[in-house]
Amino acid sequence: MALTSTLEQELPACSSNYFVDHDLPVLCVDLDGTLLATDTFLESTILLLKKNPFFIVLLPLWAWRGIAYMKQQVTKRIRLDASALPYRQDILSYIKQEFHAGRTLVLATGADQQVAKAVGTHLNIFSAIIASDGVTNIVGSHKRRILEARFGFRGFDYIGNDSADLEVWKSAHGALVASSSTTLLQQTAKFTPVLHLFPQTLPSLKIVIKALRIHQWVKNIIIFLPLAAAQMILEPAMFVPACLAFLCFSVCASGLYLFNDLLDLSADRRHPKKKERPFASGTLPIHVGLLGHPLLIIGSFFLAWATLPSSFLSILLLYAFTTITYSIYLKKLMMVDVLTLAGLYTLRVLAGGVAVGITVSSWLLAFSLFFFLSLAFAKRHGELQIRKVSTYQGIERRAYIGGDKEILGTMGTISGFMSVLVLALYISGQEVSSSYQNPELLWLTCPLLLYWVSRTWLLAHRGHLDEDPLVIAFRDPRSYVIGLAMGLCGILAM
Repeated sequence: MALTSTLEQELPACSSNYFVDHDLPVLCVDLDGTLLATDTFLESTILLLKKNPFFIVLLPLWAWRGIAYMKQQVTKRIRLDASALPYRQDILSYIKQEFHAGRTLVLATGADQQVAKAVGTHLNIFSAIIASDGVTNIVGSHKRRILEARFGFRGFDYIGNDSADLEVWKSAHGALVASSSTTLLQQTAKFTPVLHLFPQTLPSLKIVIKALRIHQWVKNIIIFLPLAAAQMILEPAMFVPACLAFLCFSVCASGLYLFNDLLDLSADRRHPKKKERPFASGTLPIHVGLLGHPLLIIGSFFLAWATLPSSFLSILLLYAFTTITYSIYLKKLMMVDVLTLAGLYTLRVLAGGVAVGITVSSWLLAFSLFFFLSLAFAKRHGELQIRKVSTYQGIERRAYIGGDKEILGTMGTISGFMSVLVLALYISGQEVSSSYQNPELLWLTCPLLLYWVSRTWLLAHRGHLDEDPLVIAFRDPRSYVIGLAMGLCGILAM
């Protein structure tokens, strides 16, 4: 009964007047990893847990009743947007060409029927779908028996991508292999002629580095700020633990970026630039992120525990917990999101002081809070600007609409100017007068910082800040000139 019900899931008639060539074998197409450069079940599970993390308790219970049942329970609680999924363009172009040539196409997949129907309806080129129905998991020998019963032995061609498809190819008229595995190709050729090869691009080191966002590590340079403020940046006894703190935060941040990208798959695919991220585009398998993000985060904790004070580990744990909470929930709350971002930056400054045993002054913390709050506002302003949203239009998982750009710009500019004010008040204090021989030279840092903040917000207003402003600053030659000039002022003032 299970096999019969699975067989009878016909799609609405394709909107085509093309003649169907019955002399050609039916072309059966696998979904996950073949037509799609992703795993729909893993994506569905991530969406489910993002919706309600407590579903993680039910997953083992559903799995105990069978893989097909678990797939059904997961997919019926969420909705994948078939139009935004990463299709393998080489295979999609090929099967569309076959469809227009009059060939009958069937979507034969182990994915749940809800997902398969969504894809089938979106593409509108399949005459029927064969998918898991909550009872039978349509993979391997199950799929082979169903296809053979319907189309006959050697009555169909089949496109697949992994070893589970070898069973299907045993009964196929011809094999189309969507993989670059030489072993798979050789094994397939033992059972049936290989008609076509669709090489699969393996993730390169460049793709992995992009996913880890190594370029974002530059933000953690602010960990050295307390050391620089205390005029101890050149002391090896202080510099080494600061470098270890930088490494811990950077490794932890990379793990958190993987976690965040997995949560934001749907939103990233609708973003003009973020859609090219490795997981969103399908160039890096989702399971790499699922395995990689806990390993990196836990590894950073272990390194901190083994090499740095326990108080630093506490701050790193707080940073990770807050970042995860931000990714799941806080980023959707108006004002709470920017305050959280500013707090996470300021937490890095505090961690830098704890790592080297320096008490971070209230002046430095106040300056950091206002300065990074300005950058957080700039980030939100830039998102609205680059997406060109209308006055009352918002962005997925953001609390702001197009009409908020002006007020975000105003609050961000004021926050930046407040950081300059805090710096000026600090320079005029007694602590600076007693610590520097020529404290009056430090006043030159105020107009330099004022210029940088003002220019940053002018660039934001013009729509040139398309990602994290601090990362953009590290790519901007003017930022280096200003930074060097401020550092020179500090050295000459000593």
